[in-house]
Amino acid sequence: MTVEEFNELDAAAAAAVLAACADVDSWVGELVSGRPFISRDALLDRAAETSRTWTAAEVDGALAHHPRIGERPRVEALGAANAAHSAGEQAGVGNSSAAVQQALAEGNLAYEEHFGRVFLIRAAGRTAEEMLAALTERLNNDDATEAGVVAGQLREIALLRLEREVVG
Repeated sequence: MTVEEFNELDAAAAAAVLAACADVDSWVGELVSGRPFISRDALLDRAAETSRTWTAAEVDGALAHHPRIGERPRVEALGAANAAHSAGEQAGVGNSSAAVQQALAEGNLAYEEHFGRVFLIRAAGRTAEEMLAALTERLNNDDATEAGVVAGQLREIALLRLEREVVG
């Protein structure tokens, strides 16, 4: 859709578009109430600016809408739009070897045991091997460092999704 079409959506429909990008209520609310945007760039700039204010609790809450890397997104758990985003972003995992897929599954479990949350990475544009290397490296982070990395990854995902949703 164009930014003009986004501006014309009713509040609930605009919120649904944004929540599929990042289900962070403050971010969604800020962008819905900030309409109309004069351009796509203005929307993306405001989305980026607002995403820098996310709290740790908001980031953790948004993680509930992200599947494990390498797992098939479930529509009933994530919603259709979010599941479609995730499936497209993780398409490269299915092309990897069984050994890499197994290592990702094991790494996901180790990460969840260590940090108490799902491993989140911007999968778009990354191979399964690159994601596995990042997962392995990030297991060495302390909690505070990793929380910052996760927030940054969620921002990247949200902005990439929004760029795909609102074109031209």
